[in-house]
Amino acid sequence: MSTVGEQDEGRPRHPFDVVVVGSANADLIVRVERHPAPGETVLGSELAVHPGGKGANQAVAAARLGARVALVGRVGADGHGRLLRESLERDSVDLAHLHDTPAASGIAMIAVGPQGDNSIIVAPGANAWLTEADVLDAAPLLRSAPVVSLQLEIPLPAVLAAARLARRAVLNLSPAAPVPDELLALCDPLVVNEHEAAVLLGVPGEPDRQAKSLLALGPRSVVITLGADGAVVAEAGAVHAVPSPRVTAVDTTGAGDAFTGALAWRLAAGEPLADAAAFAARVGAAAVRRPGAQDSYPTMTEVEDL
Repeated sequence: MSTVGEQDEGRPRHPFDVVVVGSANADLIVRVERHPAPGETVLGSELAVHPGGKGANQAVAAARLGARVALVGRVGADGHGRLLRESLERDSVDLAHLHDTPAASGIAMIAVGPQGDNSIIVAPGANAWLTEADVLDAAPLLRSAPVVSLQLEIPLPAVLAAARLARRAVLNLSPAAPVPDELLALCDPLVVNEHEAAVLLGVPGEPDRQAKSLLALGPRSVVITLGADGAVVAEAGAVHAVPSPRVTAVDTTGAGDAFTGALAWRLAAGEPLADAAAFAARVGAAAVRRPGAQDSYPTMTEVEDL
C-alpha cells in the first residue's frame, strides 16, 4: 500500500479528500449482560457518553487514518454539541459547515451485550434540521472532493442534494429505508450490511446473490459488509469476497462507520473498490477491539500492525 505522500505525488490536490454530509450524535452507552425482551427491564452498567453519529464517525475514522476531511451537518447549541465539536476538532475535521441549531443535539441510546453486540435507538435532534440549502451552501467543497460520504441519519432531501453534487458518492444505507431510484443510480458504491440489503430487496438471501440483486437496482457498485466475515463487493457484474482479520470483539458500536470512512478515503486515493474494501475490513476489525465508536478508531500504524 502506498503512503499518503506517494498517493499525492502526480495527483491533483483538493482541499479535502473526503467530505462527509451526515449526522453527529452523542452516544449514550450502557453495557448489559443480555438484551431485554419486549416489556422486560434489565440492569446495566454506569452510563457512558461518547461522541458518535454515523456522519461524525465516518469523518473521524477517515481523518484518523490520514485523510483531509470536512463535515457538513448540524448539532445543537448544548453540552452534547460542544462534546461533538471538540471531538471532531481533535482529529482535525473541518467544521466550517457544521452549524449550530436551536434544538437538542442528536443522541443514540446504545445497549452493548457481553459479546460486543449492540442495540441502538437514535433520536435525530438537530440532525433533522439539515436542509438542502445547507448542502448547496457547501457545494464548492462537495464538487471538489474526490469522494462524498453519505448516510440516512439526516433528511433524504439533503442526502440527494449532496449526491447530485458529488464527483463520487458513497452511500451507507443506514438506517435502512427506501430511497429514490435517482439516489441509487448516483451511488458508487452503495454500502449496506446484510439486514439493510434485505430491507432494500424485500427478502433475505446469500450475500453474493444480494450483491448482484442490489447492483441490478441501479447503483454503480455495491459493498455488503459481513462483520467478522469481511465483505462482498460487486461492480460491473463481478462479485468479490473480501476477508476480515480475526479479532476478539469487545464492542461493535460504530464498526460499520469505521469501515465506510476508511473505504471512502481509499477510494479518494484512487484505489480499486475491492482493494479499498479489503483495507476497510481491516479498519473495522481494529475498531471492534476497543469500546465505543470514535474512541475505538485506529490510526494507520494500528491498522498496519493488525
